[in-house]
Amino acid sequence: MFQTKFQEPLISVYYSIGSRPLENWAVHQFKEGEMQHVQDDLLKSNVLQLQSPNVNSCYMTCPMNLKSSLSVRLPFVTLLVKNLERFFTFEIMILDNENIRRRVRVSNYHTMKKLSTFMVTMPFCMNEGWNQLNLNLAAITSDSFKTTYVETVRVQVHANCRLRRIYFSDQQYKDDQLPNSYKLHGSKDVREKPKSLLRKNSAVVDKYSAGDKL
Repeated sequence: MFQTKFQEPLISVYYSIGSRPLENWAVHQFKEGEMQHVQDDLLKSNVLQLQSPNVNSCYMTCPMNLKSSLSVRLPFVTLLVKNLERFFTFEIMILDNENIRRRVRVSNYHTMKKLSTFMVTMPFCMNEGWNQLNLNLAAITSDSFKTTYVETVRVQVHANCRLRRIYFSDQQYKDDQLPNSYKLHGSKDVREKPKSLLRKNSAVVDKYSAGDKL
């Protein structure tokens, strides 16, 4: 999608406000899943809510065409999400310098890092309410696969959460460096799971950086 475009320091791939926020997304919603735009009491604006007893029954992917690629070269990805105190997971597919597509899956229901040739699963936990989750994809690629991050191919977000925005950036920006629409006023940052819940080889998820099949 962005392969032939000049890439600004900030690239937004989802924003809940607008006439067609899901324009570039494929929605997968089965019988027990529910996806709808709702008014959030804290933010006082529309956000996308994904809910389901099974995280596989409600999810969204970008780009829509499985054969297409986002081709976003920026190494940081940020999700502005609300904790619904239920199972939640999302996945980023990346391309590395060996021309291999690998998957970074992050969830709040795993307790240890799991690594295979093509996928790393990382645990994390969120505070109550709205959270900002930043992932350094270049660092994750290097640490997990010992290769170099080239670009992001696909983003996939599953239930259960409320979603405000997903954007990529060339660096980790402080709050006062971002446009107002990229901020979560009054939100709390993601914190790593207590070490007592993680085994020795668990992933380290700091409050700014952060899929094993479901």
